[in-house]
Amino acid sequence: MPASLAIATLGQVRAPGRLLAFGRDADIFEYGPGLVLRRCRQGRSMLDEARTMEYARAHGYPVPAVESISDDGTDLVMERVDGPSMLAALGSSPWTVRHQGRVLARLHHRLHEIEAPGFLPPAPVGAGERLVHLDLHPMNVILGARGPVVIDWANAAGGDPAVDVALAWILLAAGEVPGGPLTRLLVRFGRVQLVRSFLSQVDLAAATAQLRAVVAWKVADRNLSPLERQRMWRVAGGTGAGP
Repeated sequence: MPASLAIATLGQVRAPGRLLAFGRDADIFEYGPGLVLRRCRQGRSMLDEARTMEYARAHGYPVPAVESISDDGTDLVMERVDGPSMLAALGSSPWTVRHQGRVLARLHHRLHEIEAPGFLPPAPVGAGERLVHLDLHPMNVILGARGPVVIDWANAAGGDPAVDVALAWILLAAGEVPGGPLTRLLVRFGRVQLVRSFLSQVDLAAATAQLRAVVAWKVADRNLSPLERQRMWRVAGGTGAGP
């Protein structure tokens, strides 16, 4: 698919339905049968994100289909994928933790087989020419009827697959887990098994070589808590599964 991939424009955006979910900078609303509207609260254009999703989908990767986008890029209409996130599935079915680790690793493998489109920027760490997501963890995988689907492509770039894997590693091992006390407790006890299952299916040596550089970049994220930063450095120092 050419890098000049065009996305249909919305024209006038009609009022969306009820709020379904919200993330760091966008809200997800119902938007008619089989569709959702993703609206950026910060005024950020999601055009390249939409183009990346369609590019990945054209290469057979599981992403929501893009329907249209507003002229300014702040409203994105896309396929509705019903199902729990992988994180929610881990909370409700903790006995699937090793399976989910393998599923996540396969999603990384499949993604990194794809050459990055020319319109994407280079990754902030590690040179390379593969398509990397840079946020591919259980919160961004929806377990839909047709299988796992990857969402939230705002950070996608061209880069080294080992960086994507190393970032997933530290997020799995050290990231704070949203949700209620039961979810946090279950994920805490399953974290080591999840990380080990994931790492058993990837190029561990390559990811380890990138780990400290990835942590140095990631801890600059102002959205991280001091505890997350501490845990990430601990993982990088000991190259283990975290606390």
